[in-house]
Amino acid sequence: MNTIIFRTIAPLIVAIMLVFSVYVCLRGHNEPGGGFIGGLIAASAIAILGTAIGPAAARRALHIDPMNIAGFGVFMAAFSGLLSLFTGSPFMTSIWLYLNLGDTTVPLSTPMVFDIGVFLVVFGTIAAIALGLEGDGGERS
Repeated sequence: MNTIIFRTIAPLIVAIMLVFSVYVCLRGHNEPGGGFIGGLIAASAIAILGTAIGPAAARRALHIDPMNIAGFGVFMAAFSGLLSLFTGSPFMTSIWLYLNLGDTTVPLSTPMVFDIGVFLVVFGTIAAIALGLEGDGGERS
């Protein structure tokens, strides 16, 4: 299914899916969602892009190898757990930082860093699998 209509509309679909995946990832600690489902949505967007423009072009659009993204995600997830050891707390204990920005307070936490790490692991792994199955053999051109 590589029609002109699909190739034309695919970038719009991909952009909407990527924004939605970030939204789902960031709201996931307190509501349904999180890094896993956000990563699946983002990887699905890359699979759609690979189907529309070809896997080699989709890899060029990513600029970074998907498996490197997954590896960095594993590092982020582990790092979020190790931060609690510096406070004398058990591994994976939540640490919260509240930033006052004008009239609003933005909470940052280690569970959010963990969710972003999971997002990157799932996105990188599934995107690499999807682009590999689409047939470019993993070569960057």
